[in-house]
Amino acid sequence: MPASERIPPLLLKGELTVRGRIREASNAVLYCMVSYEGAEAACVYKPVAGERPLWDFPDGNLAQREVAAYEISEATGWGLIPPTVLRDGPYGEGMVQLWIETDESPAEPLLALVDEEEPAEGWKAVALAEVGEGRTALLVHADDARLRRLAVLDAVINNGDRKGGHLLTGTDGRLLGIDHGVTFNTEDKLRTLLWGWAGEALTAEAVGVLERLGADLAPGEALAARMGELITSAEVEALRGRVSELLRTGLHPAPSGEWPSIPWPPV
Repeated sequence: MPASERIPPLLLKGELTVRGRIREASNAVLYCMVSYEGAEAACVYKPVAGERPLWDFPDGNLAQREVAAYEISEATGWGLIPPTVLRDGPYGEGMVQLWIETDESPAEPLLALVDEEEPAEGWKAVALAEVGEGRTALLVHADDARLRRLAVLDAVINNGDRKGGHLLTGTDGRLLGIDHGVTFNTEDKLRTLLWGWAGEALTAEAVGVLERLGADLAPGEALAARMGELITSAEVEALRGRVSELLRTGLHPAPSGEWPSIPWPPV
């Protein structure tokens, strides 16, 4: 069953009321309330009409890619992306995603800048970063199983924009990723802050998930058909290829050197 069919009617059918705009975003991102049969929730609405054209993503729209990323996340069983649908709204068709209340002061941070040359135990090195006045610091991320799953998901969907600000720790302790519009390109576009496992062996859990995902993406399967509704046939084939390559190597991918490996700004 496609993930979209498991989403509550509240998000699919509820009336959207715009309460404000999230100004930090480059495209139109609207904070809304959605209500249906007495239930109400906060959500994010990104109308297609508010998207800025991107030269390297000429096919379809970013909203469809966000929904495709959610479908793949649900297929893994990891649940790393908030419920996301493609539906009509006050400004036309767009992506609607459940708003996540975050823990503003998590006990264990996910990212840090440190003065050491090597990461401490429990951390993974990403890159050296300039911090002003000619100084550099080591950017590190936590050696966290939740982040490692997200790194695998990003490799599968070819996420070109995994910033620190796209990592949310919910009040229930769950880790979620948001903003998946620049995904599923046929060319290698992986840009992320989660390079700490580059070149390391995938976990047995990840290999099992990828094997199931590969089977679900075979031609004629429901997930493959759903992807065909959201991204191009060439992008679906490239998606299958990335899953196959991860299984072939058994390794987390490393930066190719042909594309900036870290998004800007990183946060």
